[in-house]
Amino acid sequence: MSNTVSDIAVKTINGEDKQLSEYAGKVLLIVNVASYCGYTLQYKGLEQLNQKYRDTGLRVLAFPCNDFGAQEPGSNAEIMQFCTKNYGVNFEMFDKVHAKGSQQHPLYNRLTNAVEPTGNVSWNFEKFLISKQGEVVARFNSSVKPDSPELIAAIERELAK
Repeated sequence: MSNTVSDIAVKTINGEDKQLSEYAGKVLLIVNVASYCGYTLQYKGLEQLNQKYRDTGLRVLAFPCNDFGAQEPGSNAEIMQFCTKNYGVNFEMFDKVHAKGSQQHPLYNRLTNAVEPTGNVSWNFEKFLISKQGEVVARFNSSVKPDSPELIAAIERELAK
């Protein structure tokens, strides 16, 4: 199985089709997000990463997901309003997806099988780092905060390549 995400199609939070190949040459941080989670405060840190590294090629891509504790029940419009109003989110938001289960989005099927540890996403705010070539290079669990040295080092390493 390929460990690249470039061939996968997604929908923006506004319902527009987008190919992940459009991000060629950018480093991606893909995160499954939820508005009513203990980790929701990570939106603030994700936006700080976006502000700090956007000009050097990082793109934070957030995929709302209601698979864990039904912590993202809202519509796309409600989710966007919540993120903008409460966290000033400026990074890209996408259509709500299933990160696990029988309706798992093809993106999450690829992400969860590409790097160790493989297997289902276990909770909201799990992070996947994607190289400029579209390869999944690292996976960070929900407890790894956006400002953690481990995550920042991995992002900076990929941006420098």
